[in-house]
This record gives sequence, C-alpha cells and structure tokens, in this order.
Amino acid sequence: TCSAKMSPLPAFPLLINICMSAVGFYATLKLIPAFREHFISARLYGVDLNKTTKKEIPESQGVISGTVFLIILFCFIPVPFLSCFVEEQCQRFPHNEFVQLIGALLAICCMIFLGFADDVLNLRWRHKLLLPTMASLPLLMVYFTNFGNTVIVVPKPFRSLLGLHLDLGILYYVYMGMLAVFCTNAINILAGINGIESGQALFISGSIILFNLLELNGDYKDDHVFSLYFMIPFFFTTLALLYHNWYPSSAFVGDTFCYFAGMTFAVVGILGHFSKTMLLFFIPQVLNFLYSLPQLFHVVPCPRHRLPRSRLNPVTGKLEMSYSKFKSKDLSRLGELILKGAEVVWLVEVQRGGDGEDEFIECNNMTLINLVIKVLGPLHERTLTVIMLLIQVLGSAVAFGIRYHLVRLFYDV
Repeated sequence: TCSAKMSPLPAFPLLINICMSAVGFYATLKLIPAFREHFISARLYGVDLNKTTKKEIPESQGVISGTVFLIILFCFIPVPFLSCFVEEQCQRFPHNEFVQLIGALLAICCMIFLGFADDVLNLRWRHKLLLPTMASLPLLMVYFTNFGNTVIVVPKPFRSLLGLHLDLGILYYVYMGMLAVFCTNAINILAGINGIESGQALFISGSIILFNLLELNGDYKDDHVFSLYFMIPFFFTTLALLYHNWYPSSAFVGDTFCYFAGMTFAVVGILGHFSKTMLLFFIPQVLNFLYSLPQLFHVVPCPRHRLPRSRLNPVTGKLEMSYSKFKSKDLSRLGELILKGAEVVWLVEVQRGGDGEDEFIECNNMTLINLVIKVLGPLHERTLTVIMLLIQVLGSAVAFGIRYHLVRLFYDV
C-alpha cells in the first residue's frame, strides 16, 4: 500500500522543486522591471530618501516575488503525491499531508494579500499586529486537525519543578500565533536601507535550507522535506528580488514582502516542528526588537520612521544616525530612567537643550541599524547593508552552534 507520508524517496519531488524554482528566479528577475511603469502609473512608488537624486522607484515589489512563489507551489502541489497516482497498489491517499500543504499556502496567500493592502492603504501599527494574527488562523487550524500536540519537553534546569513533559494546551496555540506576528514584523522593523529586507530574508531562508538538509537523515525527515518544498522557491524568488533591491535600488520590496517572508518562515517552523530552531535564525531581529522596545511601546517617543533617512551627508555620501526629538515633559519617568540607563552603557546618544517649557531631548532612534552607525561611525549605505548582512550570517552561525552544541545543556540529545 501507499505510504501515508508524502514521499519515502523525496529526491524526485525535490529535483522538480529546484527546477521550478530556477524558472521562478528568471521570471521574477524579468517581471519586476517589466511591471515598473504599471506600479508608478498606479502611484505605487516612492523616493529613496538616502540618495541625492529623487528618482521614482516602484514600491510593493514583494507582491511580484510572492505571486511567482505561489504559482510555483500551486503547480508543484501534485508532485509530492505522484506515487499515489502511478502505483496500482495505492489504497490510501495521504490527506493529512495534502491538507497541510494547502493550509500552508492559504496562510501565505492571505498574508500577501493583507500585506499588499497595507502598502496601498498605509495602515496603522495596530493593524500590523492584527493582520498576521488573522492570516495565521488557517495555519493553526491545520496544526490542530493534523497534529494537535501541545506537549513540550521541559529543559533540564526546570524538570525538578515541572517534570519531563508539560502540556501547554491553548497556550501553545497562542505561542504559534505570536510567532507568526513576530516573524512578519521583525523583518519589517529592521528595514529602510537598500537590500536589507530582502537580504536578511534570503540569509534566513538559506540557513533554514541548510538546517533542513542536515536533518534529512534524522527521525523527522518528512517535516524537513516539507520545509524544503517552501524554502527553495522562496530562496530563488527572493534572490531575484534582492538583485533589483540591492544598492542602488531600482525596486522597493514594501510591507508585502515583509509579511510574505515572515509568514513563510512561520509556516515551515510550525508545520515542520522546528519553531524554536527557526527562531534562532532570527537572532539579529530579536536583538533589534529588544533594542526597539522603548520606542515600539512609546515609553520613549517614537517617530513614524526611525531609519537613517534624511541623514545622508551630501559631502561624504555617508549615512548618519537618525534622531527623535521631543519635549522633556513628554517623557515619562520610566522613559527617562530607560534613556539614562541606555546612555550609561553607550546604547544611545542623548542631547538635552532649552529650558522651561521649551526644554527638549534628542536621542538616536533605537534600531540595530542606528546602533551599528553609532559604533562604527557614518557609513556608506552599501557598506552598511553588507555589515548588517554579515551580522545576519554571524547570527546564523551562533544559531547552529546553539542548536548542535549548547542544546545538550538543556535537553537530552
């Protein structure tokens, strides 16, 4: 009888997936410039604020790479199940695996649609938290119907209190929903210079592909094969997008791509059962999120854009830190305490001036990009992007070290 798994020998489906992804790379490479004027005529364009020339650049180009990605996987849907069509003795179609594939595509498709709506309508930040939550519901339903396992292995230091296993129940689904929200927004808040959004997504997907390949000989081969079916076409389409998004950028990826990329990572992490390892590949994004928390929660006043925009020195051609300026009376006691503490450890640069009602505070915006500029000094935009991507590579190296070595301190492996 036919196995309930997608394919006991996934070499053929993976080969087809790679070939289709290569075609998707070429299609994305050609479609982005082909649709340039269509986006500009629809007023979906922006001006690169970190350039002296104010050229119109099409935005939301992530919708093109996302569409090509979906077409690849829509065409790929029958391939993992071909054995069930050609084998005469096949008696049971693997419906669970089929539903898992369709549910994952539904969640990603919803996220691309909602991300494009955000680009067009310029939604508020509270909506950016709501949209991934809504799009993750099909994903959570697939997990509930196919797996439903909410039991985790307790790390060694806590086993004396909690035992070897702990059933989180509904809290596990809350965790997965929050994971989808984090992945989509973590890329979105570490953005704003040419190549950074598509670049970090490319390196994260490359890290996940490498992890999947290392685990193909393990006990959970099918989960990692499932992940590869998504990550390989994502890698190729994102590589083509990065080509156009690299300095000097001829295309902006938009919130569409950030949402699309984040949901794709959440899908493979949750349904591939390696969400904790997947989060390890987000080390730079986690650090950026933690560093940004005071401004994200408005403990320290936060402008709409916190990136080194309008800080291009026309003489040197280098980017400088961007600053947030506000009246001292608008800063709460907690915010003042945080600023003083961050100033002591050299995490922020604070300037104070004025007196009375006009007393003001000016501090650099709390993003990892600004922190790199603070440590290294003003940088050319292309150099800054390269440094940020090297940090991403370093984060992946640390993630692999934790996953295959440090993990022994906490789990029996």
